[in-house]
Amino acid sequence: MKKIITTACLLLLVVFAMAQMPSSSNAKFITTRGKQIIGANGKPFLIKGTNLGNWLVPEGYMFKFKDVSSPRLISQAVSEVLGPDEARLFWRAYLNNYITAADIHYLKSIGCNSIRVPFNYRLFANETYLNDTDPNRGFKLLDRLIGWCKKENLYVILDMHCAPGGQTGDNIDDGDGYPFLFTSPQARQLTVSIWTKIAARYKNEPIVMGYDLLNEPIAHYFDVDKINPYLEPLYKEITAAIRKVDKNHMVFLGGAQWDSNFKVFGKPFDSKAVYTFHKYWTETTQDVIKDYVDYSNKYQVPIYCGETGENKTDWIVNFRKLLEANNIGWHFWPYKKMDSESSFVTFNKPEGYDELIDYTQKKRDTFEQIRKAAPADRAKIKKALYQMLENSKFSNARVNRDYVNALGLK
Repeated sequence: MKKIITTACLLLLVVFAMAQMPSSSNAKFITTRGKQIIGANGKPFLIKGTNLGNWLVPEGYMFKFKDVSSPRLISQAVSEVLGPDEARLFWRAYLNNYITAADIHYLKSIGCNSIRVPFNYRLFANETYLNDTDPNRGFKLLDRLIGWCKKENLYVILDMHCAPGGQTGDNIDDGDGYPFLFTSPQARQLTVSIWTKIAARYKNEPIVMGYDLLNEPIAHYFDVDKINPYLEPLYKEITAAIRKVDKNHMVFLGGAQWDSNFKVFGKPFDSKAVYTFHKYWTETTQDVIKDYVDYSNKYQVPIYCGETGENKTDWIVNFRKLLEANNIGWHFWPYKKMDSESSFVTFNKPEGYDELIDYTQKKRDTFEQIRKAAPADRAKIKKALYQMLENSKFSNARVNRDYVNALGLK
């Protein structure tokens, strides 16, 4: 009996000791230490990669549209041309084919170590999005993508590009033209709920680097002095909810006014926070990033450039070198675009596609105007849409080698 008791006590001591040890899985997660992002190997990790723009969040300019700029408006135009059922089939094909395992393999092969994935909250809600209402679509798509990335050892940042109510007040948040997120308790609650579900699902997945909570909040068009004070408290609320289910992943916090204004931030409130800024069409000089570097130095926290690019090759080279000289990681925007040199890869605009562009530029504010604008040959436009999708596949696209070289990649 004494032997049994002794053995039991020893087992309890072993269990207790193991409980006090850090989780072996925790050691696999990218984390922060002072101003550095630290890789799973314990060494500094400088983010280098791209954004999968126009996939889970279609953007009008990448469809070669003008005023039809948000996912909702793009979806509406496609539905008017194809009808709701055919449009639903098209968008399913689009989500399944615009980004594939071949794209992820290519990005790893040229030296990228990570990607940022913009998504629309409606993929995780009982709301119509791209002619579908399945609230589980988001997880199906992300699970598949994350599986490809695990195979390639390519890290993933999940970016809520479109939040409930709209966090920006422009086409990029797929909202109603005002950042209603900050004035709607229901929208804030839904935002917290979706992030909590996402964090609970991926809490033990090391290939997920972290969560970019809100893309480019609060455009400059509005009374920013009134709205800006709501931003950091919402970040704190979302982060607190995430931390109840996930203590492993970093959170990425973007400044106000298109991720440019860090004055909205006080002292960092989370030990795994990374502060992110976006920069387009600026000079490539130190003063452009001074405010962000100063914040990093003051509070000893990492900063990172979540979006930049859309420019000439010489600008790409110079801005990338500026970031790296300041130990700032980057995700250039975007990975793939139709008929463009300012992306990693590009693909041809198909024959007949201009007729869809022409349709989107016609007045369609009333049903009479929609009838008058209707294309003479809907089948031709349907063929062009599916050909665009076929052209967009990596096997049919072409690499912009000067652009990739400008980023210091292979």
